[in-house]
Amino acid sequence: MVTDKQVRMLMKLKKTEKTQYLAASKAGMDEKTARKYLRNNKLPSQQKKDHTWRTRKDPFEEVWSEVSDHLRTNPGLDGTTILFYLQREYPGKFADGQLRTLQRKIKIWRALEGPGKEIFFPQEHKPGRLAESDFTDMSKLSITIVGQHFKHLLYHFVLTYSNWEHGTICFSESYESLSEGLQNALWELGGIPTEHKTDRLSAAVHKVSHPEEFTRAYSGLLKHYGLRGRKIQAGKANENGDIEQRHFRFKNALDQALMLRGSRDFSSRDEYRSFLDQLFNQLNAGRQSRLAEEMKVVKPLPARRLNDCKRQKVKVGPGSTIHVQHNIYSVPSRLIKEWVDVKIYAEYLEIWYAQKRIETIPRLKGEYKHAIEYRHVIDWLVRKPGAFENYRYHADLFPTSRFRMAYDYLKKNNSARSDKEYLKILYLASKETETGVDDALRFLFDLEKDISSDLVEEIVLSAQAIPSVTEVIIEKVNLSAYDELLSEREVCYG
Repeated sequence: MVTDKQVRMLMKLKKTEKTQYLAASKAGMDEKTARKYLRNNKLPSQQKKDHTWRTRKDPFEEVWSEVSDHLRTNPGLDGTTILFYLQREYPGKFADGQLRTLQRKIKIWRALEGPGKEIFFPQEHKPGRLAESDFTDMSKLSITIVGQHFKHLLYHFVLTYSNWEHGTICFSESYESLSEGLQNALWELGGIPTEHKTDRLSAAVHKVSHPEEFTRAYSGLLKHYGLRGRKIQAGKANENGDIEQRHFRFKNALDQALMLRGSRDFSSRDEYRSFLDQLFNQLNAGRQSRLAEEMKVVKPLPARRLNDCKRQKVKVGPGSTIHVQHNIYSVPSRLIKEWVDVKIYAEYLEIWYAQKRIETIPRLKGEYKHAIEYRHVIDWLVRKPGAFENYRYHADLFPTSRFRMAYDYLKKNNSARSDKEYLKILYLASKETETGVDDALRFLFDLEKDISSDLVEEIVLSAQAIPSVTEVIIEKVNLSAYDELLSEREVCYG
C-alpha cells in the first residue's frame, strides 16, 4: 500500500532524477503506480472516498424510531438493555450476535442527535490559593504491623499549585481525624493557603439536616486558621479531581517504595509512620521551586493549634460503662451515676471528672463495639462470680490468650469452681502485674501442671524469675581431654 510519504518523495525525485523509472524505484513503487499518482497529483489520503453505501440491510431499520424514542427519554440506556427489550417485544427477530451492530448505531445516534455531554473545564491554579484534602483507604497496599494486617486510612492534603502533599494515618473519617490531619499539614507546611476544599465529608458538612452548611466544629476550625472553606457539589467527585489524582499517584509511589524495601511489614506504627514521612519528603523535594512561590503568599500560622477533639458529657451507667458515639467503654466503678466529661480524639478518649483526667482509653474503630477494661469491674465480679459466665462482655475479660487457656482448663477440670478460680487469677493480675500472672500461667502450662489461683499466686509472689522449659543450656565443651588422647595416639604410633 502506497503511503503519503512515498508519493511526496516521488514528486521531489521527479525533478532530480533522469527518468520516471528511477524516481519510482527510489520512492519504493513500480513505474505504473508512480505514473498514476503523478497524473492525479494527489496524495493517497486525498483519493480515499467516504463509504456511503451499505453492504447489507440494517436489521434495526424498522424499529429504529421506537429505539430512538426510548433513547431520547432515557439517554443512559445501553445497547444490551435495548437489545433485550427488542428480543422480548419481537420474539425471534433479533439475535445476540447483532449486539455490536446495535451498539454502533446507538453510538452514532448519540453523537449526531443525543444530548450534549458534560464538559470538563481545565483549571489554572495560582500560588497559595487552594488546598484540597480527603481520606483514602490504604487496605490494598497490604501493610502489616508485626505480621498483623494494619487496616487504616490516610488523611491526604495537597496544595494544588505546587502539588506539595502531606498525610496523617487515621482510622475513620471523623471530625477529629480531619482536624488532626489538616492541622498537621498546615504546621508542617508552615503557612496557610486562602481556601481549603473537601469532599462532602460528614465531618465537615451537615449531610442530613443542612447539606449546604459546614458543621459547627469544622467552621470553628476554619475560623481559627483564617481559611475559606469550599466543598464539591453533590455527586460531582470530579470537582475534587486534584486530590483524587494525588491519591492514586501517592499510593503507586508507596507501592513501589515498599517493593524496593522488600517487605510490607513494620515493627511498629511509628516505624511505618516514619517510612511515610520519608516518602512524602522525597516526593516534595522535586516541588521546591513552585512551593517557594506558594510560601511567598501564604498566611502565617496562628499562635497555637486548636484542640483536635470533640467534647461530650455522659452519665456513667450502673454497669460502670459509658456510651460514646455508638460505642461502649468501661470506666472506674466509683464513677457510677456521675456525669463525666469525655474528650474525643482521633485515636483515644480522655475521661475527666471535677477538672481532673481520670482515664485515657484507646478509641474503638467503627460503631456498636465495646471495650471493657477488666480492672474496672474485677472487684465486683469477685464478689458476684455467678454473673461472670453470662456477662454480656464476657469475652473482654481475657487479657491474653493464656488467660483464656487457663479459663478453658479450669472449666474442663474444675467446672464447679472454674469461674471463682479464674476471677481470683484475674484479680491477682489487677493487683499485682498482668505480665507476672501471664508468665506464671506459661510456666505451669509448659510443665503440664494443674492450674489453680493459689499456685499462680505462689509463683507470682515468689519474686523469682520464671524460666522457660524450652530454654536449653548447652555447656561449653572442654577439648583438653581430646588433646591428651591425640598426644597418647602419637606416642603409640610414633
